Amino acid sequence: MNKKELKPEYQPGGSKRQHILDKAVKFLLDPKFGTQNSKHMFLIEEVGLSSSEYFEALERATNSKEAW
Repeated sequence: MNKKELKPEYQPGGSKRQHILDKAVKFLLDPKFGTQNSKHMFLIEEVGLSSSEYFEALERATNSKEAW
């Protein structure tokens, strides 16, 4: 089975990378996607976020008004 790859514009340094990071924040806020651990693994392994990008998204989600 082939692993899916992000288009170049969505990869690190790409012109639309911010779109991926913004969607990661929404993903982290939505409880229907499972536990925090499963979200972490998905974003790191499947989406390809770096650890620093993940923690940035997690901080934005934590500080979001939607989280409260």
